[in-house]
Amino acid sequence: MRILVLGSGAREHAIVRALLRDQTSDGPAHEVIAAPGNAGIAALVETVKLDASNGRLVADYARDSEVDLVVIGPEAPLVAGVGDALRRYGIPVFGPDKAAAALEGSKSFAKRIMQAAQVPTGGAVHADTIDEVAEALDRFGAPHVVKADGLAAGKGVLVTDDRQAAIDHASFYLQQGGVLIEEHLSGPEVSLFLLADGHDVLPLSPAQDFKRVFDGDAGPNTGGMGAYSPLPWLSDRWPSEADFVDEVVDRVALPTVRQLEAEGTPFVGLLYCGLIITAEGIRVIEFNARFGDPETQVVLPRLESSLAELITAAATGGLGRLPYPKFSPEVAVTVVLASEGYPENPITGRPIRGLAALEAELPEGVTVDHAATTLVDGEYVATGGRVLSVVARGADFAAARERAYAALGRLDLEGGHFRTDIAARVAQ
Repeated sequence: MRILVLGSGAREHAIVRALLRDQTSDGPAHEVIAAPGNAGIAALVETVKLDASNGRLVADYARDSEVDLVVIGPEAPLVAGVGDALRRYGIPVFGPDKAAAALEGSKSFAKRIMQAAQVPTGGAVHADTIDEVAEALDRFGAPHVVKADGLAAGKGVLVTDDRQAAIDHASFYLQQGGVLIEEHLSGPEVSLFLLADGHDVLPLSPAQDFKRVFDGDAGPNTGGMGAYSPLPWLSDRWPSEADFVDEVVDRVALPTVRQLEAEGTPFVGLLYCGLIITAEGIRVIEFNARFGDPETQVVLPRLESSLAELITAAATGGLGRLPYPKFSPEVAVTVVLASEGYPENPITGRPIRGLAALEAELPEGVTVDHAATTLVDGEYVATGGRVLSVVARGADFAAARERAYAALGRLDLEGGHFRTDIAARVAQ
């Protein structure tokens, strides 16, 4: 197959790696192209300078290049309707149309779908003015949960006991649209990805990510500073991880996908369920309409089934004939290296010393997924806030953590920072 992957981050790097694992006796089974990609992706496959959010450009390129399947990585092209443009050309797409992508693009839309499908979630109030915000904050009480209604690159959520901070956060995002004030839910969080073909779903393996920028879950929210998979502690509440996954399929994913189907907006692509396990059971915090980052970097390396087969079946309505995907018993941990000043004001353009040498002789079980890198005179340079994800696999979490942090110790990015406590608790 000739597969086009849209996006330029570590998530897309992980997707490309997984697609290239399908092998024939002559080499890779698929020809993979990335647009626009990054320096790390370019070391694996052809990259094309293309605006991934311009539906007409993407569709024209895919048609002219005889692409068999398009995988849309980031949320922005989905919300912009790139999937719609491709489907008008008859090109199979792994990613929902614009209408269904509102499940991520609009928190209010997602809440309405959940209520219609009777999916367990917390209470919420949509607010368009500061007076409405203040009333909702007082209604739910502290801790206050304020969410931008639209896309905010993972930084639109604030959880705080400070009422004024909640009002200030809401004021900022009210300039871009409405906000949601939500009931605060307590418990461990879980990310679960599910492939959807508009009617059926297939689950991948659960993961947990770390949103706060500093150790101990301190500091502001980010796009994600690390993750690990699987989640052995789920067996404290369920007989097995599989039982947890089955409950999410039955109570959350299938009702949501079937509700969207009934409303004439079938969801085809990756349904990301952001979940919290409360004392009362599973509750949905949010939905996303694409693979999550950095969870993708720990879920896909453990996938033993063919990713290409799975996403092709989703894009063409064939998930119902496939068994659940298989995963390695190995664990995976990823730690994100970020630029100085991330997430508020990242400083970019600095060299990443040691990266070329690390990739030339990668330790056992270690890979590096580039997020925001370019090559300048043969040296890697950071071009964004989250620069790369060091991914390590191992027989247990202690071994995987040791490999990940040892590899990070070989890198030098001036002012760069990373969390030192990713998967620390589960390793103990």
